[in-house]
Amino acid sequence: MITHIAAISFSPTGQTEALVREFGEQLARRFQAEGVTLSRHSFTLPQDQQSLHGFGPNTLVVFGMPTYAGRIPNKALPFVQQLFSGDPENKTPAVALVTFGNRSYDSSLTELRDELEKKDFRVFAAGAFAAPHAFAAIGRDHPTVQDKEKFQELLDRVEGKLRSGEPLERVSINGDAPVAPYYIPLGEDGQPAKFLKAKPQTDLTKCDHCGKCAQVCPMGSINPENTDEVPGICIKCQACIKYCPKGAKYFDDPRFLSHKAMLEKNYQRTAESEVF
Repeated sequence: MITHIAAISFSPTGQTEALVREFGEQLARRFQAEGVTLSRHSFTLPQDQQSLHGFGPNTLVVFGMPTYAGRIPNKALPFVQQLFSGDPENKTPAVALVTFGNRSYDSSLTELRDELEKKDFRVFAAGAFAAPHAFAAIGRDHPTVQDKEKFQELLDRVEGKLRSGEPLERVSINGDAPVAPYYIPLGEDGQPAKFLKAKPQTDLTKCDHCGKCAQVCPMGSINPENTDEVPGICIKCQACIKYCPKGAKYFDDPRFLSHKAMLEKNYQRTAESEVF
């Protein structure tokens, strides 16, 4: 019997965290009469990427990640692999959730399921939810009515499965196709857009050096003493841009901007969320 729900997420711009939090809260309310409790765990920021967390078979883990290039963000994958573990004997039940920016979730949900299973979680339900893109102007209509219906469908099915008392079985995602290679971003010319080394720039006419961008960077890559400098790795998450109170951060890398334009040209259709 489930006695606790743990809502866990990596979410630089907050969309994945909001999804996981809402799922955990609604599910906890449905089991309120049984005394089920809820906790929230974020490993988005460097200070939250140090502690180890183990969960027993009476905890339901709701684990959420964003989709980057069709997969789990590769720089955040080690945190999934190292910080969280389930029960090796009875397997800790888990629901895997991913968000994706209106293009496709590709293999991210399958990869998340597989990685959690390696850490002794039993992933018996999963969902991929479309959301506004982090940097391209696509998907702004999410969450749609269909997204919300899928969300409620997954909630209903998870609740029903837990109440049934039946053994929790491994969820099948898209016919159990294996995890595919990372999506290769394309530019407007249809050629691979290589912008791995692109980093945010600073408009010094707007920046007041408040340090907010350094505080929200999940990689700890912005120099807090001089926020014009980004000596560390940039994963293009857009947290510094979203949370800058002055709108002083921006990208000017030509290939990055070409990929952004390609997405806005080719992915204006409204992607659909899927649950399993």
